[in-house]
Amino acid sequence: MQRFSLAVLCAGMALAWIPAAQAETLQKPALDRFAAAQQAQPAPDFNAFLAAAAQANPWLQADVAAYRAKAVLTGDALTNISRLLGLYNRLHNQTAVIASIAQMVAIPTVRDDKIPPHQNPSTIAFGTLLEAMAKDFGLQYRNVDNRIFEIKLAGRGQEEFGILTHADVVPVVADEWVLDDGTKLDPFKLTRVGGYLYGRGTIDDKGSIAAVLYAMKSVKDSGLPLDRTIRLMVETTEETGGDAMKYYRAQNPLPNYNIVLDSKYPAVVAEKGSGALKVFFPAVPADASSTAIVAMAGAAAANAVPQNATAQLRGGNLVAVAAQLEAAKAAFVQKYSAQGGAFSIAISSGADSVDIKVVGVSAHGSRPEEGVNPLPRLALFLQESGVPLARNHYARAVQYLGDLYGTGYLGEKMGLGYRDDFMGPLTFSPNLIREKDGKLEVTANVRMPRGRTPAELTAAVTAKVNAWSSAQQAPLEVSYDQGDWMARDPKGAWLATLLNIFGDTTGLEAKPVPTAGSTTAKLMPNAINFGPAMPGKKYTAHNAKEFKEVVDLDADMQMFTEMLVRIGNLPQMQ
Repeated sequence: MQRFSLAVLCAGMALAWIPAAQAETLQKPALDRFAAAQQAQPAPDFNAFLAAAAQANPWLQADVAAYRAKAVLTGDALTNISRLLGLYNRLHNQTAVIASIAQMVAIPTVRDDKIPPHQNPSTIAFGTLLEAMAKDFGLQYRNVDNRIFEIKLAGRGQEEFGILTHADVVPVVADEWVLDDGTKLDPFKLTRVGGYLYGRGTIDDKGSIAAVLYAMKSVKDSGLPLDRTIRLMVETTEETGGDAMKYYRAQNPLPNYNIVLDSKYPAVVAEKGSGALKVFFPAVPADASSTAIVAMAGAAAANAVPQNATAQLRGGNLVAVAAQLEAAKAAFVQKYSAQGGAFSIAISSGADSVDIKVVGVSAHGSRPEEGVNPLPRLALFLQESGVPLARNHYARAVQYLGDLYGTGYLGEKMGLGYRDDFMGPLTFSPNLIREKDGKLEVTANVRMPRGRTPAELTAAVTAKVNAWSSAQQAPLEVSYDQGDWMARDPKGAWLATLLNIFGDTTGLEAKPVPTAGSTTAKLMPNAINFGPAMPGKKYTAHNAKEFKEVVDLDADMQMFTEMLVRIGNLPQMQ
């Protein structure tokens, strides 16, 4: 029976091939029943596992017999055996994969501006860990100058297909890693709470690295031959521009087809362009007799919506200032919670300062709709509370945030919003504020869909910011780096295979999708993102309290294994 669900492919992505009529293949209901039976009475090895599968599903007996006879598997037989291998990997190696993720999370692979990433001890330590795992699994390992860690599982032919992940992670604000019950988490220590694995990198991207390594191990141990070599490339600078991949591809030919494990399912074929809109306000001293903002903080990285935003006020009558802020708080929270999601404000007084803390909801910078950004809400509160503030650089930044962003993230106040029917809307998310080298930097994370070029958007945004600066007599500098969007049309067998794997494994709709995120897929030929974020769930990458659900890790392990075997043996990719 036909199991490829051709109708799920979006318009314009017709398949270049249609398989012949098929016998039955394993799908979610049968997989779930067999998984439950195995959890109750697990088979000691893959051979016994197959025997149990054939006993539970007699129509699998011919496929199992062909595998045992080392026959060349094709069609449904290859699908069923690779699918069972994926399930076996998930059931037998879950504990080991979680332990490997814990080792990876414990290495704080955050970029240090004081040292090149390839000289960072954390980068080097991560490569050492991967080398040990690769050798233990019988896989080939190559360290490309601490930029890319390359691991291969050799196939019979000359062709390779690439798997791309990344080892680096975004910074953390440690104080934000507190669960609702008050439990404090160490961002660089894996903590399991029920079905959740907390830690920086668990979903972006260390969970994918561990899962695909064990998938490669499972394929090698199974003896299933591959027509193509699998080349896993672990990048070390994805979060900060992809310099490592640019270095690597300048010296090494890339596989013609690549699958990236750094976004979402079912299969990502279009990405928005990531941009950083930086505005710098020159520092302006304030009169000590006036109340002035002397410090503000938001996210630790521009591509993360912060959970907390803080401001400190000093000077003037601080008792009266605190009272005025308290009086304005309740009405402000009620008004803006109704407009864009719940948040809270706390005001505390010290000996010589008043501190304001706005608590929102963190999110990935590419998905501001999943969060409640506290930084622009803090700016609006400072404006609308009526507290007279000295017009220093912080006050100018507050006005900039209020006037050009407000609580929106679609470019509404700049009058620049637009959307693409497939890729979605342009988004602006002001996330980072910091004082450095005599200037105050405010950075907004921009995600640009199809419809404009980077040059067009840069010119329009810069004109808006400069016009505001002139009108408000607020001197500033603009630095805007805007990446381009990517939209691909990967017709044919490899896309159909990925969609079939996802649909049959999860029972969910399987069709090509876009993402607001930006990955190093843009730097690779014929690259499709396949996981790890599940449809309908918040993506916790870059969030405070980043986590990976164990049930989703199970799905990754199962699907990655099947993917390696089936993509590795496709007669043709297109």
